[in-house]
Amino acid sequence: MKILVIDDHAILRKGILSILKKEFKDSIYFEASNGIEALSILRNIEMDLIVSDIAMPNLNGIDFLKQLKAMEIKSPVLILSVMPEDQYALRALKAGAVGFLPKDCKAKELLKAVKTILSGKKYITPAISNLMINSIGVKQINNQHELLSDREIMVLHNIAQGHSLTDISENLGLSINTVSTYRARIIKKLNLKNNASIIRYALDNDLG
Repeated sequence: MKILVIDDHAILRKGILSILKKEFKDSIYFEASNGIEALSILRNIEMDLIVSDIAMPNLNGIDFLKQLKAMEIKSPVLILSVMPEDQYALRALKAGAVGFLPKDCKAKELLKAVKTILSGKKYITPAISNLMINSIGVKQINNQHELLSDREIMVLHNIAQGHSLTDISENLGLSINTVSTYRARIIKKLNLKNNASIIRYALDNDLG
């Protein structure tokens, strides 16, 4: 069995790999620090499981999922992220993930999710299940940020973390002009004025 772990923080990658190696001793493991590196590996090797973060430089987890779909790579992806579950889980599942867990989950739950996915099923937590139920048939926009694209959400999250446009450009692998364009769209869609109001909105809506 082949497993790929993607995270831009080496210490977290090693931690995830350590947990998995204790349970799946005979598996072959691969690691990547971002989506670009992962795609390079996946062009040559088919994985039985991919565990990926969302917030990564060069190619974030959501865009990585979309790339997998475009390339017709069928390897199942479990998202393991610090991003708020209620804001990012459904976006990740819609993009093609088969499960979503917060990074502060216990090792036992991570292994449960992995085993469920390896059995051919999706891993849906009760919290995500409730989000899915609540989203069914709901046409109205309850929060303005639901109008934002995945990229705009990622830029908003980075602004809320206090990153400069240059930092965001490097984090997301975008030009500064493109980041500025996304920032302008966020301000327009959310009827905000500046970075301070973006940060305040993000904190008020658990998007930081």
